[in-house]
Amino acid sequence: MKPQLQRIGTSQSPVVIVDNFTGDAEAVARIADSLAPFPPIKGNYYPGVRRMIGEADRQAFSYVMNACERAGPFIGGGFGVGGFDLHEASFSVVTMRPDQLQEVQRRPHFDSSDQNLLALLHYLRVPPESGTAFYRHRSTGIERITNGNLNRFLEASERELEIHPPGLGYMAGSDDFFEQIAHIEAVPDRLIMYHGSLLHSGVIPAGMNFSAHPQQGRLTANLFVIGRSA
Repeated sequence: MKPQLQRIGTSQSPVVIVDNFTGDAEAVARIADSLAPFPPIKGNYYPGVRRMIGEADRQAFSYVMNACERAGPFIGGGFGVGGFDLHEASFSVVTMRPDQLQEVQRRPHFDSSDQNLLALLHYLRVPPESGTAFYRHRSTGIERITNGNLNRFLEASERELEIHPPGLGYMAGSDDFFEQIAHIEAVPDRLIMYHGSLLHSGVIPAGMNFSAHPQQGRLTANLFVIGRSA
């Protein structure tokens, strides 16, 4: 494993990148294959299908537990936590074509305003030129959503949407309202870790295969953990 720590934006928020995380991303992907087909998302704006992983999914849950154990030292060092608890885990495939997206799916988003929530994104089968980008909201300067700035961000965003709705397709680079502050390339078996409160967006190339099957589509493992004070 080859870890690196980046600090992004004016907030200098940590993003930890670990290459060759398991040494065999295809072995993990085959576990995802065994759980297909994945159900559509309900109550979530993820642009695709997602299979939640529970203890009954013995092989997949074993992968999740091993991933948490492997990631533990990097989480502690990068985010200054004394420990963490698993919040949820899933395998996910992006299936929505650019012209199928809802308005909210065409802008950067955040996972939670809880500053203790950390996202672990493991790239498994990913196309060239894909990845994850992080953003600063230009009018407010916000990079991380907190309980204190959430309403200010939402109100400003709503005003901007009335003035100038986002273009069709996935967010790419910067626009009039959001400035891209970092871009992490998707590489098979690369794990990235970041605060779920960071504004971010998947980098989805237009010509990608949007198949719902994990053998053909953009397959990732998505883990969320709650950090505990050191």
